[in-house]
Amino acid sequence: MKIIILGAGQVGGTLAEHLASEANDITVVDTDGERLRDLGDRLDIRTVHGRGSFPTVLRQAGADDADMLVAVTNSDETNMVACQVAHTLFHTPTKIARVREAAYLTRAGLFDNDAIPVDVLISPEQVVTNYIKRLIEHPGALQVIDFAEGKAQLVAVKAYYGGPLVGQQLRQLREHMPNVDTRVAAIFRRDRPIMPKGDTVIEADDEVFFIAAKAHIRAVMSEMRRLEESYKRIVIAGGGQIGERLAEAIESRYQVKIIEMNPARCRYLSDTLDSTVVLQGSASDRDLLLEENIADADIFLALTNDDEANIMSSLLAKRLGAKKVMTIINNPAYVDLIQGGDIDIAISPQLATIGTLLAHVRRGDIVSVHSLRRGAAEAIEAIAHGDAKSSKVIGRAIENIGLPPGTTIGAIIRDEEVLIAHDDTVIEAGDRVILFLVDKKHIRDVEKLFHVGLSFF
Repeated sequence: MKIIILGAGQVGGTLAEHLASEANDITVVDTDGERLRDLGDRLDIRTVHGRGSFPTVLRQAGADDADMLVAVTNSDETNMVACQVAHTLFHTPTKIARVREAAYLTRAGLFDNDAIPVDVLISPEQVVTNYIKRLIEHPGALQVIDFAEGKAQLVAVKAYYGGPLVGQQLRQLREHMPNVDTRVAAIFRRDRPIMPKGDTVIEADDEVFFIAAKAHIRAVMSEMRRLEESYKRIVIAGGGQIGERLAEAIESRYQVKIIEMNPARCRYLSDTLDSTVVLQGSASDRDLLLEENIADADIFLALTNDDEANIMSSLLAKRLGAKKVMTIINNPAYVDLIQGGDIDIAISPQLATIGTLLAHVRRGDIVSVHSLRRGAAEAIEAIAHGDAKSSKVIGRAIENIGLPPGTTIGAIIRDEEVLIAHDDTVIEAGDRVILFLVDKKHIRDVEKLFHVGLSFF
């Protein structure tokens, strides 16, 4: 696939890295020559220096025969104009734009083909807000991913001593919970993947990924660790777009406080939010945190745009007694360094956003892609189309499907029903199949599995 990426920042660079390793023809456009040189030295891609919304620059990047334009610069306006130019002058089939400003996103009809022709809108702030909201709803989870509009969920938890299944074989999960159907999709032990089998023994500190119907998630988590109580008191550091959207989404169910430095922004938040308490000051101010009883907070969320400020305020909040801290980290190099120590969960907006983008780039009938373990693994939702003659999966039991190495089928959503995958489960036309890949290099093989052939034998 020939893809032009506008913007060599964190999202554009990470996307290029993902796609270049999958035999795509990638061109990255940016006004920052140094960033382009860095990407060009590391990856097998073309780079073009210039403004991505200019017709001459797009033609130089290969827009005449490009399959897709992905506009992820830091400017909403540049992204939107680039899609307009690509549509009008080059008839680019698929145009994806990152648009952050809510004033654009809330206008109905603005992004139709007869207005601004954007096929897929990506709002990183909304993606990250939804991501954090799911973590708040599942205390103790490291990652929570929805499939089929939330009917099934994939959850990552760290196994602790005292969990009923820790030290036990996986096959005993059914004995522990005879009325709950679940499947462990993968286990990471000391950062190395283990493909789970019936005789696999779960050890303390294993990172366990399991899939189940949404109603059963909490019951399965209780097998791996002592369940945490539901959160009640939440403190948010940073009243920017993510802080505001998150407070708006959760303030009816939790006691929420926002700490924001900018007085004008504080006034705006006070006028906009209903029950959230807005405090003007620095989240790294020890006296302010003590005054606001940070030790009573169930969760402290550092959501500013400044990595260092987020890390320092999180460490201080944890030291002063906050039960759990989650931190947004924009620099991917920091994420692995800090997660799991005093900071419980580090959230990378780039990796959260990248899955949304990848779902539209993957071949075959891939409807959603989720980046796991800081991009090391992926969870995919694919639709089985065709029939037994044209498809490599339909009409076959899972044990008879030639899955690539390190790939497991975790569940199938059939109509409204969530079916946890077992070896004898037969895939039918229209099934939504949820797969887990511990090695992304096999993504092409998975795509081919779900590609409908005209003469498959």
